[in-house]
Amino acid sequence: MHRYFPHTDSDIQEMLKVCGLSSLDDLYSEVPEEIRFKGEYDIPEAMSELELRRHFSEMGAKNRLLTCFAGAGCYDHYTPSIIPSLIQRSEYLTSYTPYQAEISQGTLHYIFEFQTMMSRLTGLPVSNASMYDGATATAEAAMMMMATAKKADCVLVSATMDPKVRRVIDTYAHFHGFAVKTIAAENGATSAASLQALLAEGGAAGAIVQQPNCFGIIEDFTGFADACHEQKALLAINSVIADLALLKTPGEWNADIAMGDGQSLGIPMSFGGPSVGYMCCTEKLMRKMPGRIVGQTLDTKGQRCYVLTLQAREQHIRRQKATSNICSNQSLMALFVTIYCSVMGKEGLKEAARLSYAGAHYLAEQLCKAEGGAFRLKYDRPFFNEFCVEYSGDLDARIQQCIDAGVLPGVKTDDNTLMIAVTEKRSKQEVDNLINLLTQ
Repeated sequence: MHRYFPHTDSDIQEMLKVCGLSSLDDLYSEVPEEIRFKGEYDIPEAMSELELRRHFSEMGAKNRLLTCFAGAGCYDHYTPSIIPSLIQRSEYLTSYTPYQAEISQGTLHYIFEFQTMMSRLTGLPVSNASMYDGATATAEAAMMMMATAKKADCVLVSATMDPKVRRVIDTYAHFHGFAVKTIAAENGATSAASLQALLAEGGAAGAIVQQPNCFGIIEDFTGFADACHEQKALLAINSVIADLALLKTPGEWNADIAMGDGQSLGIPMSFGGPSVGYMCCTEKLMRKMPGRIVGQTLDTKGQRCYVLTLQAREQHIRRQKATSNICSNQSLMALFVTIYCSVMGKEGLKEAARLSYAGAHYLAEQLCKAEGGAFRLKYDRPFFNEFCVEYSGDLDARIQQCIDAGVLPGVKTDDNTLMIAVTEKRSKQEVDNLINLLTQ
C-alpha cells in the first residue's frame, strides 16, 4: 500500500545489525575520505502529500503540451488506458531479470507472448526478448553478423539509416574492432548498385537497411537478400514495427535478421524513453542472438509451462564467450507492447496504420498544392506516415510560428527541409490547422 515510503530508523538499525555494522557510514568505509562529498545536499524540506502534489503540478505546468507532428524515430501513438493500469501492478513493476526463471511463470508467459507477436509482425520464426531499444538492437545485429561471418572485417549500413542509430552502430563497431561502411543513397533510398559494389569488394559480414527509412520512404529491397547471400553475407532490416501491420515484412524480403524499436506500439514518447527493442531471426542464427529466448514446454504433470530456452549472455557463461553484454530485462516495456497488441488485435493495428498513412498523404498533398508553391516533396518516392518537404522561405520562422500556436510541426533536417509525421492521434482538424499555419 505504501511502496514509496522510506525505511524507518529502526528498520535501518536492524539491517545494519544483520550486516555487523554500527552506522551507515560503515558501509562506505572503503571509500577514501578525499573523494567523499562533505557538503549539504540540495534537497528540499519534507512536504505533506498535498504540498508535494502541488509542487509537482507547478513543475508540470511549466511544460507546454504541443500537438505533435514530430517523428524521426519516436512517434505520438495512442496508448489504450488499460495498459498503464495493468503494468503498474506490483507483480509487473520491475525491469529485473527472472534469475530463478521457472518460478517466474507469469513473467515468462508474457515474454513468450511478446516473442510470438514480434515473430508474426516480422515474418521470421525466432524472436528474443530484453533488447533495450531500437538503436542498440541494431548495433547488436551488426555484432551478430560479425560473429557469424568467419573472415569478415566490416558491416555495411545504408545511408538512409536513422543517423542516431548509425552513431550507436559506429560506437559498438569501434570497441569491437570492425569497420562500418556506408551504402550510398539514391534519391532518398538505398542504392542497389552501391550495395552490390561494396559486397563485391569482399569482407562484409552483412548489410543493414531501414524500413521505412530515415526520410519516411518505403524502400524496395528486391534482390538485396540474394545479393548478400551470394557473397555469404547477411541482410538485416530495421523496421518501424507498427508499420509492418501493412508493409511487406522482413521475412518476405528474405532477411536474416529483423530488429528495431517497439515504441510505435503505443509506448508514450515520454521525452525519448523508455522504450523496448525487438529482434527476430532465422533458426540458423538463433544461437547468435543476444538477450534471452523463452520457450513453451510441459511440466511433470503434463501442464503447459515456460522456461528460459536460451540465455547465452555473460551472467550465465564466461564473459569472453558471451554473445552480448545485454543484462537487464526490459520486460516491463515488452509487457506494455504485448498488452497493446492484444487490445488492438490484428485489425486494430492495421486500422491505426491506415489512419496514419492516410493522414500523412492528405497533409503532404495539401501542403504541396497550396497557393504560392512554397512547399514541395523532397523525394519522389512512396512514403508511409512520415515525409520530407522543402520550404522556399524562412523555415525557422515557420516552425516558431507553429510552436507559438501550440503545434510542433515536425523535425528540421537541414536548412530548408522539414520532416513531418502523422499518426492515428492526429485529427483532420489538427492536420488542417497545421496546413493553415504553414501556408498562411
